[in-house]
Amino acid sequence: MALLDVQNLTVNYGVINALKGISFHVDKGEIVALIGANGAGKTTTLHTLSGLLTPESGTVKYNDTDITKLPGHKIVSLGMAHVPEGRRVFADMTVLQNLKMGAYTRNDQQEFNDTLELVYKRFPRLQERKNQRSGTLSGGEQQMLAMGRALMSHPDIILMDEPSMGLSPIFVNEIFSIIEDVNKDGVTVLLVEQNAKKALTIANRAYVLETGSIVKEGTGAELLNDESIRKAYLGE
Repeated sequence: MALLDVQNLTVNYGVINALKGISFHVDKGEIVALIGANGAGKTTTLHTLSGLLTPESGTVKYNDTDITKLPGHKIVSLGMAHVPEGRRVFADMTVLQNLKMGAYTRNDQQEFNDTLELVYKRFPRLQERKNQRSGTLSGGEQQMLAMGRALMSHPDIILMDEPSMGLSPIFVNEIFSIIEDVNKDGVTVLLVEQNAKKALTIANRAYVLETGSIVKEGTGAELLNDESIRKAYLGE
């Protein structure tokens, strides 16, 4: 059974049809990539899944529960976390305060302490800078904080929107390595990523989104070796 099952999802922005009845699924333990050009509907998809947008029609089921109309805070409490495009850290708050915000659905202090310890182990730089204002961190460090904040909610699945955007090549490699490690620890990942080659390299499966429609799907390896994908998205 799919952990996340999306059927015939349609989303409109006024007269603009942003998503045109897309269907896809993410199984427990997978890394699934969603690739496509700017404006294809990738971010709209994630916003709809996490309750930030309400679809015109279609269904979203998470763990066999219909979450199509649920507000975002309830979806987080069910085990879905969202790392938004552009990091969206609280710039005037410290690193630790940002991490505490990620755990707002959790009431168990011991669980909070244990999860914080795991996040610090995963991101040692966050522990070093725990009392530093988040707005003063580098772009790569802010991305780590956004990921750490999401992990503080103890999610079963993380939706990641353009985690490599604006980062240096060294940080890009580090972020993708962390995504793989998080997945190996049992967290399912739905990854939206402009760097299609990197995304397909780590993805079990992937979907290609064009102007609001899914036009192709396959394993990461299959799409990496697909000539049309190589020309359109890999610059080859």
